[in-house]
Amino acid sequence: MKQASKIIYGVDISKKITPLLVRDAIIICFTQAHKEVLEDIKEIENFKSNKDFEDLKLLNIKLIITKIFNDLHEDFNNPTKDSLIKVIEELREYACNFRNQEIVDKHTQEIMLLVNKLE
Repeated sequence: MKQASKIIYGVDISKKITPLLVRDAIIICFTQAHKEVLEDIKEIENFKSNKDFEDLKLLNIKLIITKIFNDLHEDFNNPTKDSLIKVIEELREYACNFRNQEIVDKHTQEIMLLVNKLE
């Protein structure tokens, strides 16, 4: 019987993992982790559709992550293992402003599983 592959934020850990896959997993993770914070915006603003709101959430998270890459003088479009580690540490600090430490640690550990599989 074939064992099901473990998927972490859209990345199958049984397959080859690239820095771009990890970067995209970080975006998914951060979007999910900040769901409640971003849901507050939905209550304030009147969105025409749920898709518009989902697009806004994704854009917001991408902007935050892109800014961190830029602040660290790293390339969002061509991340390296080292740059991803730096970005994760910055996001970890940022997330602690909104989430409790235990949840931040859990998400960080999941992403670090992906990072540690990079060559």
